[in-house]
Amino acid sequence: MHTNSFSKIFIFISACSLLFACSSDNPKISLLPSGATILAFGDSITYGTGAGRNESYPAILETLSGKTVINAGIPVEITAEGRKRLPDLLEKHSPDLLILCHGGNDMMRQMNGKVMQENLRAMIRDTRNRGVSVVLISVPKPALFLSSADGYEQIAEELSVPIEDNILADILSDNALKSDQIHPNAKGYKILAEAIHILLQESGAL
Repeated sequence: MHTNSFSKIFIFISACSLLFACSSDNPKISLLPSGATILAFGDSITYGTGAGRNESYPAILETLSGKTVINAGIPVEITAEGRKRLPDLLEKHSPDLLILCHGGNDMMRQMNGKVMQENLRAMIRDTRNRGVSVVLISVPKPALFLSSADGYEQIAEELSVPIEDNILADILSDNALKSDQIHPNAKGYKILAEAIHILLQESGAL
């Protein structure tokens, strides 16, 4: 076999490897219609604390996705409060997709982790019972070396929800990407929005 043939085979195998490496193990969700509304729900990270309102991740995601993205972030909110607040927003906006990024304040206040996880489950179940797709964003647990808090990946697997499990921990581990110890800056929110956009593409929503 000629050298050119070996080269072509090598290039083909390499390309296939890259495709498999880039593929997502996340569950698939329905393709969003052209006029879809996305509800970004959470606390100060969704709100965009540490950056301008047009620099929040929902604002950037709206531009990236071409969909209407509603910023429903409330600073200092805990999951128990979010669980109570969410149904009215689902009723009001009738979104096609919920992006759930919640739990940081529970951890900051050292609240019961099992209760936090059950609140997240309840929000996901309530949303999906209304025919609305959900994606989950993990929040890192407070520590010297940040990583996703316990429970998020388990919840995603248990309920077959697409999840972005690492991006917030990565952002908040880089001083150049955060405005304080617990919030991204404008650059960090842009990276978060881009990661969520990729998640939505990989899951089939976009």
